[in-house]
Amino acid sequence: MDLASLLLSQLLLLPVVTVVSGETAAHPGYAHAEEACSGMLEAEAEKATVLVPAPERREEFDGGRIVDISHYYREDMPEWESSEGSGEFLQLARSMRNGSDIANFSELRLTAHSGTHVDAPGHVFEHYYDTGFDVDTLDLAVLNGPALLVDVPRDKNITADVMASLNIPKGVRRVLFRTLNTDRKLMWKKEFDTSYVGFMKDGAQWLVDNTDIKLVGVDYLSVGAFDECIPAHLVFLEKRGWCEDPIIWSWASADPIDTNMS
Repeated sequence: MDLASLLLSQLLLLPVVTVVSGETAAHPGYAHAEEACSGMLEAEAEKATVLVPAPERREEFDGGRIVDISHYYREDMPEWESSEGSGEFLQLARSMRNGSDIANFSELRLTAHSGTHVDAPGHVFEHYYDTGFDVDTLDLAVLNGPALLVDVPRDKNITADVMASLNIPKGVRRVLFRTLNTDRKLMWKKEFDTSYVGFMKDGAQWLVDNTDIKLVGVDYLSVGAFDECIPAHLVFLEKRGWCEDPIIWSWASADPIDTNMS
């Protein structure tokens, strides 16, 4: 299978809250944004509101050199093994509206594995957790930089045979795997779907043994296929405690990337 051209992408993989411009409110993440001025008269609201153009929500920066592949957070974003989505995760705890406070203060509550995220080294190894291997121990030089975007066969999980068929060159350190998950738009469906595509244990082991890849990006909530979720995690994360340049995986959406795939 041919590979996509090398993307000069900045992998923004830590959770961020962004919104999309257009018909949506300025801050759609707030569940009660429209209720903030419910006690004000319409004329008073008009006086208190400063009309400014809506901000531009971009995915590409610096002429396309940096690409933000993170999902914006929303209440109907899928959560692991949940049919209800993320729910209300963002609230305006204190507001400047109507002169009631000196600044706006937001309160964010969600799991560390929501949306676009990277796992801490102690996610599946208790001794790493006890030692303190959290996300602060990850190498930002690995998390950011050029990445190769590849299309995975749409009829199977990522097995050893699939990895071998992709012919990923030696020296490539960051790879985004675009799968059937993107075609099915699973990250835009509220209910968690156990049929998502991910790595099988043998596929993860093949990657570790035969490539120079240090960052793996996939397009749903877990790097491991549902039936082999933990075994795949164990393969990827096993050497995090001592390896100078460890295998790092993260969830990343390929949805916004417009790339011609061969």
